Amino acid sequence: MAIKELTVFVVFSWIVCTTGLDITSSIEKVAQLFEEEKDLLESFSLYINAEEKNVERMKSALLVLQLLTYFDPENPDKTLRDPVAAYKLLRRVRTEWLTIVKYTQLSLYEMYQKLLPIKEIPQEDVDGAASELIRLQEFHKLYPHNITKETSLNADEAYHIGLVAYNEHNFQYAFLWFLYSLDRLTESSITTEKKLFHYLSSSAYHFGSLPVAIYFGQRLLNLDPTNDEVKVELSLYKHLRFQKTSNPDIFTLNTKSNNSYEALCRGEIDERTSKRQRALSCRYSTGGGNPRLMYAPVKEEVEWDEPRIIRYHDIISDREIEILKNISRPQLSRSRIRHLGVSKFRTSQSVFLEEDNTVLARISQNIADITGLSMESAESLHVQNYGIGGRFEPHYDAWDDENGRTATFLIYMSDVEIGGATVFPKVGVALKPKKGSAVFWYNLLKNGRVDLDTQHAGCPVLVGNKWVANKWIHEFGQEFRRPCSLKYWE
Repeated sequence: MAIKELTVFVVFSWIVCTTGLDITSSIEKVAQLFEEEKDLLESFSLYINAEEKNVERMKSALLVLQLLTYFDPENPDKTLRDPVAAYKLLRRVRTEWLTIVKYTQLSLYEMYQKLLPIKEIPQEDVDGAASELIRLQEFHKLYPHNITKETSLNADEAYHIGLVAYNEHNFQYAFLWFLYSLDRLTESSITTEKKLFHYLSSSAYHFGSLPVAIYFGQRLLNLDPTNDEVKVELSLYKHLRFQKTSNPDIFTLNTKSNNSYEALCRGEIDERTSKRQRALSCRYSTGGGNPRLMYAPVKEEVEWDEPRIIRYHDIISDREIEILKNISRPQLSRSRIRHLGVSKFRTSQSVFLEEDNTVLARISQNIADITGLSMESAESLHVQNYGIGGRFEPHYDAWDDENGRTATFLIYMSDVEIGGATVFPKVGVALKPKKGSAVFWYNLLKNGRVDLDTQHAGCPVLVGNKWVANKWIHEFGQEFRRPCSLKYWE
């Protein structure tokens, strides 16, 4: 019975398994691992129970075989001289062999290996998750103890992250993770002091902090006084130390932002920008007198005046959001960039949803009513879910073709605790995700040229699960709704 139950459970678990490559590019894919982990451990428990019952049967069979055996170990020649005894021995050994084969073949090992319910997580995915943690650290200038406030890591886990950073030549963050690992070493840790001293010294050397490299190199030599390689390295470090005039501080992160994109994502808003935003207005809008909005106007907030960026509040319900998520989840795949394909420039999973659903059709109609634009040549609704550190670096939505994306309507389908803002680096504007709201802007000027101020980005998600839906509206069909201009400045 245990064998039957195990077989049914394992086969079912294997069928519903959805784990694959690029797990880290979508929080939803990561979330599925919780259920798969539960299935994995439950099936393993059933497998152990079945094997234990089989072992008990084998023990009973062994006892019976031992009782049937009469063999005088003191005088084997006496037994062998008797032809009847020799016959009985041959027959008995064959019976024993067949019995042992029968019981050992009852083992579920091979079947369990074939039907293991969870596909193996590729090492690239684990390394990818570590790499995204490092990107988050870089972006938000976080030390290991900052990023592990909610969930602590043990020495081995920290060592792995440090190794990924080291292999990416990110030596300061590698050093900080190795230091974090050293502080958490226990007797049960696989990572050793010897490994950590080696990488701490090497990371400090590559970063240019020679006194620190010498310090940890000396600690490594104290552990292994016969290590000639360490002696040579220490000699080199000491020689270089007298030649170098600068000594960068490897323990302290540089908190200055490298560009306006990073500054905006970190919440560093210019006071002049804030003052200008405070002068902007909110109102109830009927979309220019649209009959559908006369009795139910939308809440319109001007987030920026030039280029004009509008936020519409409460334009999609929680029920509609859940429907969109449920339709999208099984279809999500790694987001791509035109002409580039899959890239670290954009880490999310997404899907285009065809409007064969009343909810999707209603959302499309609402966008048309609110914006006053035709959906004739608009793209299907594009739903995205961002993964660990998920982001979309600065880019333009407009394409360089005759029917370009004239406007973007971006719907926020979730709140995000920390990070995940939509930022416009050229004008210094940062828009936080607010569930149920949407932001709208024109990518093209009226003369058909790309508005360079509409460069925007999706900031890395530090804490939270970010869902958005894009509706990209194209030029064709807007001839009488947004007429072209022949003036170069419009």
